[in-house]
Amino acid sequence: MAMEDDPLRPPRAALEIGGDLSTLSETEIEERIAALEAEIARLSAALGSKRASRAAADAFFKK
Repeated sequence: MAMEDDPLRPPRAALEIGGDLSTLSETEIEERIAALEAEIARLSAALGSKRASRAAADAFFKK
């Protein structure tokens, strides 16, 4: 049985920046790191897309 399926285990709290880490296991910390790295990649891609759109608009309107 996976830990997520354990009815006696309390549900995970939403990821909270700056939250208490003392109650987390090594596995939970590793999972949070992976989730944060995935979120950083997602945010970086969105930022790149927005910057490219802005650059294209700036180039179009400067003509």
